[in-house]
Amino acid sequence: MLYRASKLGLSSCPCCQKLNYLAQPNARCARCHTQLSFRKSHSQQLTLAWTIAALLMFIPANIYPIMLIYKMGVPEANTILTGIVTLVKNGLYPIAAVIFLASFIIPFIKIIGLFFLLYNTRRYSNISRTKQSQFYRMIEWLGPWSMLDVFVVTIMAALVNLGFFSSIEAAAGLSYFALMVIFTMLAAHSFDVRLLWDIERRNIHV
Repeated sequence: MLYRASKLGLSSCPCCQKLNYLAQPNARCARCHTQLSFRKSHSQQLTLAWTIAALLMFIPANIYPIMLIYKMGVPEANTILTGIVTLVKNGLYPIAAVIFLASFIIPFIKIIGLFFLLYNTRRYSNISRTKQSQFYRMIEWLGPWSMLDVFVVTIMAALVNLGFFSSIEAAAGLSYFALMVIFTMLAAHSFDVRLLWDIERRNIHV
């Protein structure tokens, strides 16, 4: 007979992953002294709130320009998509592909993926929990890579500064984009993947 760790009073540490015996509600990890719990507190509510916030930031991040390029004093606004189009026109296909993936496709997949995982903590899905857990790990791992656009614009703004002739400045869209990335990272961190297995167990015992 298989027993769940929680039924045996065991809980893995969210910091160092050590398996601990949760003898009392306020127990701490024997290794790193992190607060222990069988499940993350208010995981679904926090993940949903952060994911909605990320979705709200995703819209202006792609509408507003992320940088202003000044040529002979004349500003030219560039959004994420117009910047990608410019790279394609100049024949820089690999760079355009990387920017498109990191700045548009990956953030969109992360947001939709988090909504998908949240839904599956409430409704049983035919997709195996192992695959869903792997998908969550991928979302969590991809999180920081979406900051690529922010780093590129920041570096360009620092390097390309020729005064009146040519310069680059960060624009409002970059702030929205950075917030979107941060919110998706917070959403992924708030999500408790063990909830996916809880819903499977409830379905088996129905």
